[in-house]
Amino acid sequence: MDTNNKYEQVADQKTGNAKEAVVSISHLKKSFGTKEVLTDVSMELNRGENLVVLGKSGSGKSVSIKCMVGLLTQDEGSLKIFGDEVSELKEDALKAMRIKIGFLFQSGALYDSMTVKENLEFPLTRVLKLSDKDDIQHRIEEMLEGVGLLDAIDKMPSDLSGGMRKRIGLARTLILKPEIMLYDEPTTGLDPITSREISELILQMQQKYHTSSIIITHDMACAKITADRILVLSKGAFIAEGSYEDLENGPDELVQSFFK
Repeated sequence: MDTNNKYEQVADQKTGNAKEAVVSISHLKKSFGTKEVLTDVSMELNRGENLVVLGKSGSGKSVSIKCMVGLLTQDEGSLKIFGDEVSELKEDALKAMRIKIGFLFQSGALYDSMTVKENLEFPLTRVLKLSDKDDIQHRIEEMLEGVGLLDAIDKMPSDLSGGMRKRIGLARTLILKPEIMLYDEPTTGLDPITSREISELILQMQQKYHTSSIIITHDMACAKITADRILVLSKGAFIAEGSYEDLENGPDELVQSFFK
């Protein structure tokens, strides 16, 4: 299925506003040796949209977002972010682009030897080069309050539950105020109640910071809560797209298998 250019500058039926694609992918292919992982991926992410990508393990979900931030380079196809072809960016331009993209890893990827405060302080001082201690403290407290964990500011990651580590990981990512958020299986390993809390937090962060997000998941509860639109990935290509309700009630048996 080729969704390239399908959503760029398309009128929004609800508001009458044009949609702007911040990510445009066309006929992306990626192999590892003889194993084809992405065979023909085309998609667009609109500004302010939560786009959920569903797929079974090994379908290429995580590979696609790693290509977006330049951690992997595609074999063929076009991948543009903010209109720039990622594979053609020089090192400095790639670094500048990455600052605009937040990546929440499955584990949260916190630094175990640092307190929560130090984890959030790190990107402010190393990436944004901030030095004003009062400004840094204010930003950290504001972000922790946003994820409901201000009282954990002096704790170590080892003192936090899995759900709390996810929240802190999200806070550390959002503290740089990225324009695009990439979530890689954000609810994996969490109990149903905590998974719902993280899903609702993703939705809140979209509304508060107006981020454009891609959420990689196979958690249907997460997809239902967070998705403005869903793409289904199978055997390295997208086979269906639509709202949660459209796909849930659609005729495709493979797509239906995600809802059972």
